[in-house]
Parts: sequence; structure tokens; C-alpha cells
Amino acid sequence: MSNTAMLAVGAGLLAVGLAGLAWRRRAAPLPRHAPDPWRLCARDLNRSAAMLAASVVADSALEHFRGNYENRAMYVAPVTAAAAMAVALSGRAPRELATAVFGASFVIGAAGLGFHAYNITKRPGGLSWQNLFYAAPFAAPGALALAGLLGLGAAHLPRIRFAAPLKRKQLAAALAWTMSASLMVTASEVWVLHFRGAFHDPFMVLPVTVVPAAAGALALAGARPNERNLRLARWLLNVTSLLGFAGVGFHAYGVSRNMGGFKNWSQMLFQGPPLPAPPSFTGLAIAGLGALSLLRDNEVRHG
Repeated sequence: MSNTAMLAVGAGLLAVGLAGLAWRRRAAPLPRHAPDPWRLCARDLNRSAAMLAASVVADSALEHFRGNYENRAMYVAPVTAAAAMAVALSGRAPRELATAVFGASFVIGAAGLGFHAYNITKRPGGLSWQNLFYAAPFAAPGALALAGLLGLGAAHLPRIRFAAPLKRKQLAAALAWTMSASLMVTASEVWVLHFRGAFHDPFMVLPVTVVPAAAGALALAGARPNERNLRLARWLLNVTSLLGFAGVGFHAYGVSRNMGGFKNWSQMLFQGPPLPAPPSFTGLAIAGLGALSLLRDNEVRHG
């Protein structure tokens, strides 16, 4: 695939996302009403799904291109992620369409985890540090699966606010623990890749310290949703969200330091740190903040 073809594919995927955003803007605004924590959480889950899907679109398109799309199934991830991003950005897709797209995203992302695990274990040496460093990233497809899961949750969450108090409390805690586990898995993958880079920049320590701390605070808030725990988790999740955006800048600097920098972008984008990867932290943090909204609402209502 030539550079021109690669740019055309990227422009097409970007157009899909912009189309979803335009669809959202054309939709009629909702009537004004008092904030509903469950609707606010659904909005956060939708935004998180859009952010994760956008990260998968860019990251999988680049990484699979580097692999020359050797397996035709490698086209599926960026295409599915683009569809999920468009539906999440629109915010007003019919429930049936949203369920179909996000359900497919979850299934394909889960299958991708199996493909990446197979890619690691089939290499000489099997499951080893060497293969974890240089084979397909073990947790990357999980972002697509999680985008699908969060999109499904956003589509069905507002109806659950009418459920029994105990069920609402259990769901809020389960969402907090799910996002906590997702943050830990993502941080573990970052640790592997930054360890491969010998942590040559002190800032490379931040994702593997701040993010696990946020994950721990979120898990604690899910188990004991008192004011102190909720406040600590919110603060750390906000820092994690900012870290996702800052990471793009650090990775861009890493690309620029390679031979030729961005003047040789067609090679250095593949050799340098991945630009689309850090925003996944922002997406996960947004969903975590949505979980905190539910936990706080349950705590206020039922103590």
C-alpha cells in the first residue's frame, strides 16, 4: 500500500467520524431538565466509547499497515472501530443500530485478544518477555471490546435508573470495578512497552504510577463509596484524563527525535511511540468518572 493510499484510507476513516459528529449536531436538542446522574453517566460512557474507538481506528490502522495486512482479518478492527466511533459520536443512533454496532465491536475486540495472544505464543520461545515486547500488543484489542461494552451500556443505562435500589447500587459498583480493572490492564501494557524503552524519559513513569493509583482509588470507591473515597478517585481520574492528552505530546516528541523526525513521517510514525495510544487513558477515565456519578447518587439517596 502506497503512502497516497494510506492517506486516503486515513481520510476515509476520519470522514466517518466527522459524519457521526455532524449527525449529532443536526439532532434536535433535548429539553432542559434537572441533571439525571444516570443520563449523565450514559453520556460519559458514550464519550468514552467514542474516545476508545477513535484510538483503535488510528492505532490499528497504523499497526496493521506495518504488518502489511498479512491476514485479511486485520482490516476488520479499524473498520469496526470507525463504525463504533461514528455511532458513539452521533449520540442519537437508533437503539437497534447502536446495539448491532457496539455488539459487533465487543465480539470482534474479544476475538482480537485471541488473535494477538496467538501471535505472541506462535513465535519461537512462546510466551516470553521478548515476544511480549515485540509481538502484537497483548491488550490492544481489548480497547475495541471495551468500546463496544461501554456503548451498549450507554444505550441501555437510562432505563436501569428505575430498577430497585440494590440493583442500581450493584451496577454502579460493577461499573467502577470494571473500569478499575481496565485501567490496570492498560497500565500493564504500557509498563511492558516503556520497560522496553528502558524508561529513558522520567515522564514514562507517570502512566505506570498515576494510572494504577487511579484504578485502586476507583475500586475502593466502588467498595466503599464515601465522600473521601469518591473525592480521591475523582481527582486521580481527572489527572489520568489529562495524562492521556499529555501523552500524545510526549509521543510526538519521541517521533520527532528519531532520524528524520516528522519530515520522514512515513517511516517514523511506525518506528516511534504510537501517537494514538495515550488517549485511551482519557477514554477510560471518562467512563470511571461516570461510574463515580452513579456511586455518589446512590450514596446521597440511600447512604
